[in-house]
Amino acid sequence: MTTLISGGTVVSATGRALCDVLIDGETIAAIIRPGDTSLGSDLAASADKVIDASGKYVIPGGIDAHTHMEMPFGGTVAADTFETGTRAAAWGGTTTIIDFVVQSKGSRVKESLEEWHRKAEGESAIDYAFHQILGDIDGQSLAELRSLPREGVTSFKMFTAYPGVFYSTDDEIFKAMQIAADEGMLPMMHAENGPVIDVIAEQLVKEGKTSPYYHGVARPWEMEEEATHRAIMLSRVAHAPIYIVHITAKQAMRQVQAARDEGLNVFGESCPQYLYQSLEDQLGAPGFEGAKYVCSPPLRSRKEAHQDDLWMALRTNDISVVATDHCPFCMKQKQMGLNDFRKIPNGMAVVEHRMDLMYLGTLSGKISLERWVEVTSSTPARMFGLYGKKGVLAPGADADVVVYDPAGHTKIGVGDTHHMNTDYSDFEGWEIDGHVDTVLSRGKVVVDQTGYVGRKSDGRFVPCSQSQYLL
Repeated sequence: MTTLISGGTVVSATGRALCDVLIDGETIAAIIRPGDTSLGSDLAASADKVIDASGKYVIPGGIDAHTHMEMPFGGTVAADTFETGTRAAAWGGTTTIIDFVVQSKGSRVKESLEEWHRKAEGESAIDYAFHQILGDIDGQSLAELRSLPREGVTSFKMFTAYPGVFYSTDDEIFKAMQIAADEGMLPMMHAENGPVIDVIAEQLVKEGKTSPYYHGVARPWEMEEEATHRAIMLSRVAHAPIYIVHITAKQAMRQVQAARDEGLNVFGESCPQYLYQSLEDQLGAPGFEGAKYVCSPPLRSRKEAHQDDLWMALRTNDISVVATDHCPFCMKQKQMGLNDFRKIPNGMAVVEHRMDLMYLGTLSGKISLERWVEVTSSTPARMFGLYGKKGVLAPGADADVVVYDPAGHTKIGVGDTHHMNTDYSDFEGWEIDGHVDTVLSRGKVVVDQTGYVGRKSDGRFVPCSQSQYLL
């Protein structure tokens, strides 16, 4: 089947132009500029399907490089399954996720990868890849880590947070980084000083300070900056690259910036919630409402201008990727911490709204259209070895395409655009001048003006190769 997307403005990381996009089966066959008749003078007449994109942007499908579908956490499990979470992602213009395989204490790396394949196969509405979480680093884990690139998993995540759950010591982290350097892998780091945070949190609870607001107080930016610096220094000595996930604090961002200025292979990621939301406005909401916004690292104070500095870092490429850290929980699950913020499951539901929220950044002049595409699609594809098939509109690439209507309007909320498996929206009531119009996953329309028209088995596993930034 051939599909012609006609009359739209194709936006890439490097520019924009009026072009038609011809799709043959699952791949892009040609990008056709006005006046080019090399493929015929009337492609619309010969195409099986024509999508009119006049007045709209045509962009590569979004790649969310940080999701947690069905993740066990804090005695419960993230509310989105691979079916519900990827369907919501498709609604929002994301056509590939990279989910985290969880190796917990006492389990084996290979066993956890097999489990995540079982969870996702036949359930995902869009394509998916995997990172590996190392939650129990020992000799066997490190040996299995070396074999992951052959399985199409070339990145792995470690934690300086969550003692007793995911926390790794400096020597364990260093050993894994040495293997990454040997095997051409990309280590990822959740950088907070977990042991000190636990002390602060315990002291706050003893003082009767148990509301969601104190989740943010217990995790000060100094603990993020310190752990970010330490992780970068470990990677430097190990001669390994490092990717710092979900940067929230301007001080942590500056550690990444300083390392990059020295020419080190250090990369930063942030998320829409950290760009827009704050300790005062969301975590400090009345009653228990702030529990909806409990995530780690926490939302930062607006008074300290963290959000403005993160936007600046996006413009300078010191933050290279915007992902979501999508890890949703319903209010009943959040109420596990009703009397103790330490027991609130950490995570927010954002996978459906990332593309719209980042487009809002273009409307406010914080980033360009090209940068919008770069941080949400092209760079994630390059970072995790998917580029060429994903993250670009070019002949031979997978036909993952989003038609985005700048004249449309999106209202976010449970009664509007909210298809994630939670009973509330973390961006309830937000309105954006722009709308996802049509979404194609490998040439198949999965979202159109009537709604979601795909099915849960449309997605398939896509193996990652070595990051293009490490070559």
